[in-house]
Amino acid sequence: MRNPVFTPFTLPSGLVLKNRIAKAAMEENLAQEDQTPSQILKNVYSAWAVGGAGLIITGNVMIDHLAMTGPGGLVLEKSTDITAFAELARLSQQNNCKVVMQINHPGRQVFKKMGGKALSASSVALNMGKHSHLFGVPKAMTKTDIDDVITRFTQTAQQAEKAGFNGVQIHAAHGYLLAQFLSPLTNKRDDKWGGSLQNRARLLLEITRSIKATCSLTFSVSVKLNSADFQRGGFEPSDAQVVVDLLNKLNVDFVELSGGSYEAPAMQGKTGDQRTLAREAYFLEFAKAISQRSSVPIMTTGGISRLSIANNVIESGVALVGIATALAYQPNLPNKWQNEPLQLAVLPNVTWQDKTLAGLATMALVKRQIRRIGQGKPVKINASPVFTLISDQLRSVKLTKRYRKRFAHELNVEAK
Repeated sequence: MRNPVFTPFTLPSGLVLKNRIAKAAMEENLAQEDQTPSQILKNVYSAWAVGGAGLIITGNVMIDHLAMTGPGGLVLEKSTDITAFAELARLSQQNNCKVVMQINHPGRQVFKKMGGKALSASSVALNMGKHSHLFGVPKAMTKTDIDDVITRFTQTAQQAEKAGFNGVQIHAAHGYLLAQFLSPLTNKRDDKWGGSLQNRARLLLEITRSIKATCSLTFSVSVKLNSADFQRGGFEPSDAQVVVDLLNKLNVDFVELSGGSYEAPAMQGKTGDQRTLAREAYFLEFAKAISQRSSVPIMTTGGISRLSIANNVIESGVALVGIATALAYQPNLPNKWQNEPLQLAVLPNVTWQDKTLAGLATMALVKRQIRRIGQGKPVKINASPVFTLISDQLRSVKLTKRYRKRFAHELNVEAK
C-alpha cells in the first residue's frame, strides 16, 4: 500500500522533514510557575517525537506574560531563561523529528479573570452569547502598542532560535490578535492597519519580515492562518488566498490553514455561519484550492484520525498533514500507522447543545489526555466530559490564583 504521508519533504528554508505528519498545536497549560516548560510537558513532547511525527508544532507560546489566553501557558520573552525551552527543543528532536515553536498574542481573547492586557485592532468585544461576560472589552491598539507587539514577536523568535528550535510558527488564526487584524468583523480601523485587506494584513506581514530579518536564513518561519472565520461578514477563503500570496513573497516555509475562533470554533468542526465542514480534514477543501494556486507549501489540520484521509490530503497537493487531538490520545499514531494502516484514532465528541461549554469540555478532555501522557499514564478513552470539565475549571482557578499572585503588581498597574 502506497503511503505518501510517509515520504520526506524539504521546506524552502532547507529544513528536511522525514515525513509529512505534523503534530499540530494544542493548548496544554503545563508551564511551571515561571511560565517555562514543566517536566510533564517535556515528557509529552518526548513521547510525540519518539511516536513518529516528522514535525512537532508546539502549543502556543505567548510573547507577553501580561497577555495570556489562560493560566499555565508558556511565555518566552527577551529576558526569559531559555534553559527549560532548550531541553524541550532537544527532546522534541529525538527520532529525527523537527520542532517549530508556535508564537502568539491572544488580543481580545483573554479571560477577564486573568487580568492583564486585552488588546485588539478595534474595541470590539467577543460575542459569546450568555458567556460574553467571561471576556472584557478590548482596548483598540495605539501605534506604540503595535510597535511593541512587533518587537515582542521578533524577540520571542530570536529566543526560540537560541534555544535550538528549528523555527517558529506565527499564529494568525483562531481569533487571536493577528486574526483580529485580518478580520473585518474585528478590525474597524481607518488608519494604515485597517480598511483594505492589504492594510489588515500589514501587522502579520511586518512581524514576518522582522523575524526573517533578524533570525538566520535556515530558521523556519511559517504562519497559521484561518481559511475563514466561519462567521457572516468575516474573513473569507478568497481573503486567505490573497494573504497566502503576500506571505509567499516573503518566502515563508509553509502556511497552515485552519479556521474559526472562540465565537465560531470551526477547529472543532463547528461553524457560526451554518457552513458545512467535512467530517474529517475539515479545511481540506480550502487548503487544496489554495495549494493549487500558490507555490508556498500548505499544511491543513482539523479532525484527521485515519491514515487513508492523511494520504488523501497529500495526494490532493497539500504538503503537510496536521494532526492534533488524535496524537493527544495516541502519541505513537504515526508509528502505529506504519505497521497497522487501518488503526483508527480516538477523538472526543461532546454533543452538548451549548456550543461554548461543549468546546470547553472538548478542550478539557484533550488537555487531560496530554497530562496523562506526561505522567506516564494510559489514555482514558471513556472519560466523562462533565467530570473532566469541572476538574479542568477547578485546576484553572488554582493556576489563575498562582498567576495573579506572581504578577499582582504588574496586573494592578495594567488595570488602572
